[in-house]
Amino acid sequence: MTLATLADVLAPARMQGHAVAGLVCLGWEDMRAYAHAAEAEGCPVILQAGPSCREHTPLPVLGAMFRNLAESVSVPVVAHLDHGYTFEDCKQALDSGFTSLMFDGSRKPLQQNIDETAAIAEMAHAAGISCEGEIGFVGYANGENSSGTDPEEAHIFATQSGVDAMAISVGNVHLQENKEGGLDEDRIRAIEAVTDIPLVIHGGSGVPVAQRRTLASTSAICKYNIGTELRMAFGEALRCAVASDPARFDRVSILRDVEPALVSAARQVIRAISKPQEG
Repeated sequence: MTLATLADVLAPARMQGHAVAGLVCLGWEDMRAYAHAAEAEGCPVILQAGPSCREHTPLPVLGAMFRNLAESVSVPVVAHLDHGYTFEDCKQALDSGFTSLMFDGSRKPLQQNIDETAAIAEMAHAAGISCEGEIGFVGYANGENSSGTDPEEAHIFATQSGVDAMAISVGNVHLQENKEGGLDEDRIRAIEAVTDIPLVIHGGSGVPVAQRRTLASTSAICKYNIGTELRMAFGEALRCAVASDPARFDRVSILRDVEPALVSAARQVIRAISKPQEG
């Protein structure tokens, strides 16, 4: 089994100057494609179950699926809870075999966020797994606006919460379908100057690939969450598969045709950030 914790994969990534892809899963077909993509690239991968995934499939089932995939490949696989909003969410994920818990208290006052995150981190570490927290709210495209991470608050949070990785808000936005924006590198450097912890970018699909690659090798950013970009690839491949034979109705046959395109898209995401630049 190559099941790993978040700390297991982020510590070497930071030391070696690259990042690890946190790929947002919605079902068996995409998580299997992501595991195969990681295997093909020879890189670790973080399989993530976010709120919409958990609405569709119970956590105990997701934990078993992630662990099954970890057994099927030779690269490290992290079974990661993404955006757990309550202690109960995180406890159920731990009990379901997840190896990493992300508690999102970013909408809460600083001290409340620290206290609640610290309780999750303590529980995770007692079980031998990892914890990610978030300071500074990352907004949503056509939805809630972001609240950028304050470097001093980031310092306090990193020092007092006990997390293994810290998600920050530096121009990133969830569910962004284009890459017209970019991250605030001055704010990233200011956060790095007062913290010593792996940094995480949620909403990574909206970050230009060149900037992802550069910051993976030159900053403390060790994890990019990628969801929308891959969901778009899945949707395009699914439309093509259905259109190729409108009379076809067997879902296994249709989804079998979708997987190669999704593996290819995931390999591009992983390759861009998970391998140090040459030269």
